[in-house]
Amino acid sequence: MKEYLDSLLHHFQLPLQNPVLVFSLILAIILLAPVLLKRLNIPGIIGLIISGVVIGPHGLHLLDKNSAIDLFSTIGLLYIMFIAGLELDLNEFKAHRNKSLVFGLFTFAIPLAVGFPVCHYLLGYDFNASFLTASMFATHTLVAYPIVSRLGVSKNQAVAITVGGTILTDTAVLIILAVIIGKSHGTLDMDFWIKLAVSLALFSAIMFLVVPRIAKWFFRKLENEKHSHYIFVLTVVFFAAFLAELAGVEAIIGAFVAGLALNKLIPHSSALMNRVEFIGNSLFIPFFLISVGMLVDTGVLFHGPAALIVAGTLTAVAVLGKWLAAWLTQQVFHYSKAQRGLIFGLSGAHAAATLAVILVGYREGILDDKILNGTILLILVTCMVASFATEKAAKRIVVETPDDGSDLAPSNHHVAEHILVPSPTKASADKLLEFAIYIKDKRSSAPITVLTVVSNDDEAEVNILRARKKLDEYVIQAAASETKLKAMTTIDHNVAGGIVRMSREVMADIIVLGWPRKSGFFDRFLGDKLPVILQNVDKTVFVGHFEQPLVAHKRVVCAVPPLAEFEKGFELWVTKVAQLAQELTVPLVVHCNAATGKAVMKTTVNLKSSAPLSIVPFEEWEDFLILARSVRETDVFILVSARKGAASYVNELDKVPAKMEKYFATNNRMVIYPQQHGEHQGIEDYSDFNAEPLHIGIDAVQKLGKTIGSIFKREEAEGSEKDQRP
Repeated sequence: MKEYLDSLLHHFQLPLQNPVLVFSLILAIILLAPVLLKRLNIPGIIGLIISGVVIGPHGLHLLDKNSAIDLFSTIGLLYIMFIAGLELDLNEFKAHRNKSLVFGLFTFAIPLAVGFPVCHYLLGYDFNASFLTASMFATHTLVAYPIVSRLGVSKNQAVAITVGGTILTDTAVLIILAVIIGKSHGTLDMDFWIKLAVSLALFSAIMFLVVPRIAKWFFRKLENEKHSHYIFVLTVVFFAAFLAELAGVEAIIGAFVAGLALNKLIPHSSALMNRVEFIGNSLFIPFFLISVGMLVDTGVLFHGPAALIVAGTLTAVAVLGKWLAAWLTQQVFHYSKAQRGLIFGLSGAHAAATLAVILVGYREGILDDKILNGTILLILVTCMVASFATEKAAKRIVVETPDDGSDLAPSNHHVAEHILVPSPTKASADKLLEFAIYIKDKRSSAPITVLTVVSNDDEAEVNILRARKKLDEYVIQAAASETKLKAMTTIDHNVAGGIVRMSREVMADIIVLGWPRKSGFFDRFLGDKLPVILQNVDKTVFVGHFEQPLVAHKRVVCAVPPLAEFEKGFELWVTKVAQLAQELTVPLVVHCNAATGKAVMKTTVNLKSSAPLSIVPFEEWEDFLILARSVRETDVFILVSARKGAASYVNELDKVPAKMEKYFATNNRMVIYPQQHGEHQGIEDYSDFNAEPLHIGIDAVQKLGKTIGSIFKREEAEGSEKDQRP
């Protein structure tokens, strides 16, 4: 019995050595610390750092630093910088790049100018320590961003330039870190600068030219191997970190650049982005924050007033520098006080990059324990101040300008938006579901409905069971991106009839159909599926053909017929196309006439979309297929069509899918049929009636009239030529 108790107590001997018990303790901290401190309105990041202080060597000494903790800590540090680069909205940065650069200059230079003399002359640190600490003041982490998102002011211009300024500040500070490390090693000479310039040029070429091409090839070739995508991303991150070290800079720069390189290939609503953020925020990053707390020696703060003076001074300088930068930005761009508070709140928090810089400097021996411990206090105070300031400013903006910064939507686009995706085959359904996830309104609580229609025959029940089994895979796919999905099966004599009926039952706003297959004899005799759906459903219909991965595209090219702005569903499809371009971080090019172009521009301005928009004048709708000359293989081509009888319908749009299949064979392509004005009255009584023959007859009469008219014009021209002859 005594031996059993001794062996049992051995497992709990401090510091803990059993790897299973150590990992269990850390997971318990990751689980409980943020939950407990959330009740006190303290950011979870602070709770994890404090927990590290408590269990670390300078606290209760429950754990000791070892190789396993160091490994997870390094992974977490690289992960923080990778996500920082991955989450930057490059479209938003391009849209406000001039203002973002000005703010980035202010928020970088002012804290640096204030911090260096304080650290060097007041606190008495040498040049390297003073300059590195001052550069730390210039960094900021968007800890308070979830607050502006929750309050609906994420599209405010003040938010946009603050997020954009992160690119300049973080990149500049990380370069300064590399220079300071080189200077501390005594290698800061001409050879150092030449080597740094050449190595950074090669590193940038590999990351921004080679890696994206490899990533596109990988995502295309192994499109169905979803778990391989995440492993590939991790490989790129750590390979980039290693290349950065070879280039003579810190590994965190490589991780940050890896995020920028893969930014366009990992849309924010994709399952891969969800996996990256989920695993990082659940495990690696909390592990890093706990390990940072384990470095803190609380005893230093009580060995005399010097440590407290250093900590208080660092905190005061950090807050003052960011407030001055926000105030100067307000004066230059004439922002309101609430917007100034928003800029200060978002840029005032120091966390990820600050920890990275200080931790590297501490490991290199440039910074001492006082700076390290003072930085932890700085992080605690600035995160709390930033959170409170952001919430106060965001609420003030909501009260002063209720419509400013909110996610605007067209009048027929409500929070309960419902998308229906009929699934003809698994291969096409995967792509259609991915497209539906990208365009879905993130505020909508309604799920995406995936529908399978089973023929009403003797094997109907067996086919329903098979269909439901396949639909379970779509539920898993949607769950990976945290999108609600409802799988449905129904029985009907006709597939089109089943889709029409179910679209009414679920009250769908949008129907996303696969590209129509070539019609057989019976299909032509009974009526094609697409025309039947279009005639019997007065909703916006997207018909898509996706062979290539959507993330592999460089532009979204859209052709819009005249008078399209008068269709009821105009604003809805413009919203979705702009949202697709924003998700893919690519520009949107619209071919249309001047009046339609103005309407598209006005709608996108109201939406405050960050996707770059360019309007290309186009009038030649009698031969609109000439657009194939300007559409590249890397473009998504979208044609906005119309139902027959609609204001924007032109005869050239007849049999559009067949024409596009011929002239845009290599492209991902889509046809949009906007919602029309008016409702189909009595459609239930005449659901078996197909108006296609009537439309064909009308078209034939119109074409005959055009032919006769051209004959008369030619005869008149010949007669006038004869009269002019001598």
